[in-house]
Amino acid sequence: MVKDLVFVLEDEEDVAQTMCDALLRFDYAAERFSRGREMLREVSRRRPAVCLLDLGLPDLDGLDVLRRLQESGVPAIVVTGRGDLTDRVLGLELGADDYIVKPFEPRELVARIGSVLRRLSRSAAVGARVADFSGWTFEPDAHTVTSAAGCTVTLSRAETQLLEVFARAANRVLSREFILDAIGAGPTFDRTIDVRVSRLRQKLERDPQRPEIIRTVYGSGYLFASTVVWTEGR
Repeated sequence: MVKDLVFVLEDEEDVAQTMCDALLRFDYAAERFSRGREMLREVSRRRPAVCLLDLGLPDLDGLDVLRRLQESGVPAIVVTGRGDLTDRVLGLELGADDYIVKPFEPRELVARIGSVLRRLSRSAAVGARVADFSGWTFEPDAHTVTSAAGCTVTLSRAETQLLEVFARAANRVLSREFILDAIGAGPTFDRTIDVRVSRLRQKLERDPQRPEIIRTVYGSGYLFASTVVWTEGR
């Protein structure tokens, strides 16, 4: 059986060893890097199942590394001592699939990896499909929406994930709890939902201040007010 390969980017030897030991114990293949450039070069050669990423690196800003991983489509879990809410929100919005603050329990780390991989597996199992709504064509696999005029807008993984939840539950009021459950996330993500919605509105709405597609239902959640037609990928 081929093991899922996990890249560990961590410059603290003892922390990196703890992470690698936990991964090996739970049947993952682990490879450790202490420099961001080194790991990014290897990502271009071999695609890991997921990267565990420290933000405090000696050669690059961890958020820049995260942005590069997002562009290459490689899943990433931030594991860092920078637990400030601003850093968490920024990390998640740049495409992190989860965020763990040090110190952590090895079992929690392994559980978070399993959750991310299961979520990605479920998304892939849906198949290559596109959704048409309100003059837009949404392609989840490509992380894009294209207008009727042919203008293509790129979405982050976080935006794609949320838009797919909305598009698959159109014309229903979705609570925060429903959205968190649908994206397979815990309370860590709760405060980022509003940020994601705001960014989607900037890209989809004619007037983001008066949204017609993604509407706020005060005290209840959000409503994706559009007719959505799903078809096989084009």
